[in-house]
Amino acid sequence: MELALSLGAPAEVYDVVIIGGGPAGLSAALYAARAKLRTLVVDKHPRAGALAMTELIANYPGVDEELSGAELLARFRRQAEKFGAEVVEAQVLATQLTSDPKQVITSEGTYQGRTIIIAAGALGRSGSIPGEKEFIGRGVSYCAACDAAFFQGKDVAVIGDSREMPDELELIVRFARRVYLLPRKRLDEEVRAQVTGHASVELLERAQVKRIVGEGAVTGVEVVDEGEAKVIPVAGVFVYLSGSRPTTDFLDGSVEITAQGCIAADPRTGATNQPGVFAVGDVTCNEVRQAVVAAGQGALAALAADKYLRRAKRMRQQWS
Repeated sequence: MELALSLGAPAEVYDVVIIGGGPAGLSAALYAARAKLRTLVVDKHPRAGALAMTELIANYPGVDEELSGAELLARFRRQAEKFGAEVVEAQVLATQLTSDPKQVITSEGTYQGRTIIIAAGALGRSGSIPGEKEFIGRGVSYCAACDAAFFQGKDVAVIGDSREMPDELELIVRFARRVYLLPRKRLDEEVRAQVTGHASVELLERAQVKRIVGEGAVTGVEVVDEGEAKVIPVAGVFVYLSGSRPTTDFLDGSVEITAQGCIAADPRTGATNQPGVFAVGDVTCNEVRQAVVAAGQGALAALAADKYLRRAKRMRQQWS
């Protein structure tokens, strides 16, 4: 409580406080505000998050022109604000989710909400490969479903051997002309058979990745292969290494967290084990990390929060 007091005593109480300004959080804000709920979004920064760093999006339903992730988020935000949602830029430091009302303690003060929707996303990788961080959204990707189509007929590299890599590779090979696979360790026989079954995949198990290189965009991967340093020319790099973790460090321990560090939430409504607290988007470790999926989850969580506040038996439809 000392932290809350040091940042100023809480004032007004919102019906819904949403932590996170990505597609899930802003969609939740739109639907909550449209339901006439007093809605606040606490967003660390408009340019934070995986979507904000994406330079080109071409598959969001209803948006037929190509645009950046930042511009798509700006549209989300304008629409939410049009219906009355408030947005503040602040870093969430702590929460008190068992209190009534619940409290979100931030760098800008303490906000109170009758319900909370956690849409804080997952921490991006810290950029363990030199050049990785610099080229995120400019050739470096972590999502085949998001970006593989941009490399139609081009050569790409796939770095890493995480659990999802073989499945991601299945999509990448549909578009790329050639795929250089650079795992960090020797693949087991089952995975090896799966990935080498693609004629376009060249497995380089002994090559050590030194850096991702480019000028404005990715142009290659520098490796050392059997003592020889060389640059493999590629237009894109898909990274599948461990390091992305859900952002849950501000939670007070009242919300159930899985062994993988994800918030345990109902897959339909986003409800957690803590009454009045919902979680959506990457913080729940979605299997499919797409903006349209996160947006849908955000909308459902807002409708569920409205139902909770009204003590109703069913969600209220928003047809008009």
